[in-house]
Amino acid sequence: MRATVMHGAGDVRVETVPDARLIEPTDALVAVTRAAICGSDLWPYRTMEPSETGRRMGHEFIGVVEAVGADVRTVKAGDVVVAPFLVSDGTCVFCREGLPTSCLHGGRYGSDGVDGGQGEAVRVPQADGTLVALPVGADDPLMPSLLTLSDVMATGHHAALAARVGPGKTVAVVGDGAVGLCGVIAARRLGAERVIILGRHPDRIALAREFGATDVVSGRGDEAVERVRELTGGLGAHSVLECVGLEESTRTALGIARPGGAVGRVGLPQGESIPKSVPAFFDNLTIAGGPAPARAYMEELLPDVLEGRIEPGRVFDRATTLDGVPDGYRAMDEREAIKVLIRL
Repeated sequence: MRATVMHGAGDVRVETVPDARLIEPTDALVAVTRAAICGSDLWPYRTMEPSETGRRMGHEFIGVVEAVGADVRTVKAGDVVVAPFLVSDGTCVFCREGLPTSCLHGGRYGSDGVDGGQGEAVRVPQADGTLVALPVGADDPLMPSLLTLSDVMATGHHAALAARVGPGKTVAVVGDGAVGLCGVIAARRLGAERVIILGRHPDRIALAREFGATDVVSGRGDEAVERVRELTGGLGAHSVLECVGLEESTRTALGIARPGGAVGRVGLPQGESIPKSVPAFFDNLTIAGGPAPARAYMEELLPDVLEGRIEPGRVFDRATTLDGVPDGYRAMDEREAIKVLIRL
């Protein structure tokens, strides 16, 4: 079969790899019909050291189940399924507590013998705890929005929950990528009265406004902090969603939160320390977040997508085939695309 393999910074190839197949009785074999390139895929795209063997890529996909192992009970051949970006068994103590990202028997796509999602097929371990069957056909028009449940919509929702978004609150979203845009959707869905988006790209800002953003701050650093303070009467935002992961974005997020407020961090951290920790301490800020437990959120978010109350699939502004994946990485890295959908 064919799949995406990264061999180093800027070196993404579509290669022939061993066919995905069932190995464990808890596996499902899924033929991929839709996949995506994630913003987090751009970090190795910019920094990965050269590798002869390469790294299998992709962790967001929808597909049709081709076969299941003897112990699989919740999905069957022919089911259309969406896969959260991490594998989980659904039964361990952390899964039962709603944190499948810390599953004791979990795993990642593209490592430890597990296929990457940007390929023709995937062996999905722990299928019962991981996959969610969808009540639609494989070519349903809702596919782009359903695909966001695997990662970016779930991550935006996680940021909003970690930042304690609620009715009547003022929310600031740091970052206008796919996760930040989904954070705008999540904030409005949870009842936020005002949503300030921090970003500089006109196409993304326009989409954020359509999703419900009420204010736009295009500056960075101290300029952005000052502007958000102005918009909030000098107080800052009740809830801040940090959707980038860089030191500057984290510094901004902490700088625009009001005393007693909360910051939801879902941008993959690129540093080992949190800046402005002393002011955050004296402002009694809550700092929470991490990788989104997407599997735990799917049942909650799925009806809103199916019934058209939210349309997170609009973050996909470019679609391609598997052959076009290398150029899709380039387009996202160069900010030509917000998020790339892969049709197989």
